[in-house]
Amino acid sequence: MANSLDTIFAALADPTRRAILSMLLEDDMAVTDVAEPFEMSLAAISKHLMILTRAGLIAQEKRGRVKWCKLEPDAMKNASVWMQGFGQFEPVNLDAFERFLETELDTSIE
Repeated sequence: MANSLDTIFAALADPTRRAILSMLLEDDMAVTDVAEPFEMSLAAISKHLMILTRAGLIAQEKRGRVKWCKLEPDAMKNASVWMQGFGQFEPVNLDAFERFLETELDTSIE
């Protein structure tokens, strides 16, 4: 599982790849349509798509002469489960913690 998590998080680390995943939330897209909003070559977009494919986050298939990309939402399940493990802790209120420390330090000095 760790290896697949590493691959998924490495793929998600790039803002272009995250933008591509957001686009694919709407619908399947042809590779040329995926590339359209980005100011980079089709070859560069293809490299991003290959990384997303290897991570299992998207699937690519040829329909006729056009290569299509589709989101594989189940691929993020392991990453989501792993991240939810950190949600078991209450968020720390740093302002309240700072006030507590100031109070404790003031009373220990006296």
